[in-house]
Amino acid sequence: MASGRFVSYLRVSTDRQGKSGLGLQAQREAVANYLNGGQWELAAELVEVESGKRQDRPQLDAALMTCRLHRATLVVAKLDRLARNAKFLLHLIDSGVDVVFCDLPHVPSGPTGRFLLTQMAAVGELEAGLISQRTKAALAAAKARGVQLGSPGNLTAEGRARGAEVGRAVSVQRADRRAADLAPTLDYLVAHGVTSATGIAAKLNEAGVPTPRGGKWQAIQVQRLLVRMNDLPSHYLR
Repeated sequence: MASGRFVSYLRVSTDRQGKSGLGLQAQREAVANYLNGGQWELAAELVEVESGKRQDRPQLDAALMTCRLHRATLVVAKLDRLARNAKFLLHLIDSGVDVVFCDLPHVPSGPTGRFLLTQMAAVGELEAGLISQRTKAALAAAKARGVQLGSPGNLTAEGRARGAEVGRAVSVQRADRRAADLAPTLDYLVAHGVTSATGIAAKLNEAGVPTPRGGKWQAIQVQRLLVRMNDLPSHYLR
């Protein structure tokens, strides 16, 4: 039973299909069937017209941004031949967004789904597959030596400190990405006369956009967001 918010990503391969809607209705029906039952909301639908030669996917990027804004799950009507496109799959994995596929209902959202997507990407890349094989062999050898895999006790003080540093860096990266995702929305509000932190907070709450922790916006949170937006690294501003 589907529950929560979803953003639908549909894809056709030619301009003619995109303009005529050929194939889109079947994908919409697949999404509706996948989400049948439960308490769910389709926050948005993004349609990509993507040829075999095209590498960039602006509508996919927009769908991922929308998912992060609304804490929604991306639902893809058909993985189809994109299953062989490692770049596409790795882009999904690195996005921080949960993804489900209508034609692969056994691939769940969340960490398990991201793990399976990683494996699917590895199948399309021989070198990635070989690296995975060597890693598994090394883990098996370590386990055979009696090493308790995944135990924090196996880490040195230096290793734990390094892990904490990496964790902080990941948190900062997520906060920066969240600020970059919200930047167009805030620019739009300011351009239409909503300039106070209190007013912006109210508009974000009306639009159903949650705070990074999933709550309601307050003026102080908007002020902090504006400060972070001004300090964003250049690669987020491209």
